[in-house]
Amino acid sequence: MEDYGEAIRRHRVVINDDPTNALAHYHLGFAYGVVGQHRQELAEYQKAVSLGLDDWQLFLNLGLLYLETGQTRDATQVLRLAALLGPERPETHFNLALAYERRGALAQAEQEALLSLRIDPAQPDARNTLGAIYAEEGNYGKASRVWNELVDENPGYAPARTNLAILHNVETGGPKNATVPNVGTEPSSYIRVP
Repeated sequence: MEDYGEAIRRHRVVINDDPTNALAHYHLGFAYGVVGQHRQELAEYQKAVSLGLDDWQLFLNLGLLYLETGQTRDATQVLRLAALLGPERPETHFNLALAYERRGALAQAEQEALLSLRIDPAQPDARNTLGAIYAEEGNYGKASRVWNELVDENPGYAPARTNLAILHNVETGGPKNATVPNVGTEPSSYIRVP
């Protein structure tokens, strides 16, 4: 494990010597994020952007920060840019799918989740989220297939098992108009059940 306190100290020294070092601002922001200092994390990411750093990882981490703080509109904008800058990176598309899903833009969420899985099919969280998107769209059969396949291939993956149990409850007359968690992604998203 890295000493992020020391990393913060060293990046501050670098920035003090060269305040225009965009990469140092980005790395300082990342270190702040790891230690939970999100206001400073955001400020450093924004400074890196203002200095011209144009890196998919910067925009991915900025988008994740926005997702974690419930700023889904900002997250969507920034994660779109991450996906444009890193189109071959499955995590950019997966996290953009999460942002779209949280905003209720299910068609776009599905498209990004599928794109992420085309790039790297071995992502249980992306597959779980795709199942959640299908369930939110009311396509319980597709959701069930995705989660059953995931459980068959990875029996220890609890989020898919939990989502299958929730779906079974809904399909067998569970509470109407319930809101049930899409288990397995952070921060949590929700499947709205009509």
